[in-house]
Amino acid sequence: MSGHKRALGLAGDLAAVWAPTAARILLGLVLLWFGYHELVLPGEWTGYVPFVSASSPAAIVLVLAHGWVLLVLAAALLAGIAPRAAAALAAVLLLEIVISLAVAGVSDTTLRDAGVLGLAVCLAGCKDQRLVLRG
Repeated sequence: MSGHKRALGLAGDLAAVWAPTAARILLGLVLLWFGYHELVLPGEWTGYVPFVSASSPAAIVLVLAHGWVLLVLAAALLAGIAPRAAAALAAVLLLEIVISLAVAGVSDTTLRDAGVLGLAVCLAGCKDQRLVLRG
């Protein structure tokens, strides 16, 4: 085996081992970003709450609750605490978001969130990860 092929093989092996961990951390950062913004500026997110008037106090409460859930899931993913369960819960949450957005019409946001949903689904199925807290 040539040096070039050996280097490619090693790079592929390294990626196979660490890709789930990198993906988990990146998903955690996405959830952290949106959770933080929902908590700091909930009024900017009320238009995404289905079946509730965007100007109602209930919409603010729902956005704040959603933001907290996102932050908890982000913390679990970033810390490696039950990462498959956290990814599965994130997938359920993202499925709700994608469906809500798709009802209003497919947009760039809908497709972006569908991609993040796919990432969460893949992570929910990953059994082997690095940097995970174990009991």
